[in-house]
Amino acid sequence: MQAAQINPIPNGMHTVTPHLVCAGAADAIAFYVRAFDAKEMGRLAGPQGKLMHAYLKIGDSAVFLVDEFPEWGSLGPKALKGTPVTIHLYVADVDAFVARAVDAGAKLAMPVEDMFWGDRYGVLEDPFGHRWSVASHVRDVSPEEIEQAMRDMAARTPTP
Repeated sequence: MQAAQINPIPNGMHTVTPHLVCAGAADAIAFYVRAFDAKEMGRLAGPQGKLMHAYLKIGDSAVFLVDEFPEWGSLGPKALKGTPVTIHLYVADVDAFVARAVDAGAKLAMPVEDMFWGDRYGVLEDPFGHRWSVASHVRDVSPEEIEQAMRDMAARTPTP
């Protein structure tokens, strides 16, 4: 009898999945449900109630979460005094999405604007210190047009 073939990438998952460390992962789940319309797929609490693992879906993508565990070197952005990482979301209506997230407690780090690469785009910081860029694609732009717009922008930007 032959064993069933196991898919190395589970159904519903993509190759890359963000895994966020949050001070208060249960609160982060509640925020992402309110702000990003996330769906909680599961959670695993450890003996002291801290989340060892949680799984959300935002749109068609998975996001994993875990509580901070300093004893294991697992720290969130607030404990680290910031993050060099921004997670990007494409959504159907960036203005409505950003407004809902701000109403739920996110900080607007960059207002939503039309960008030269064809997206309407803004940046949020969630209450746990994670940064999220959010966009809706509003027009198709050729690579040549993007390059020219970038050169034009650089020419207008003062150098320090």
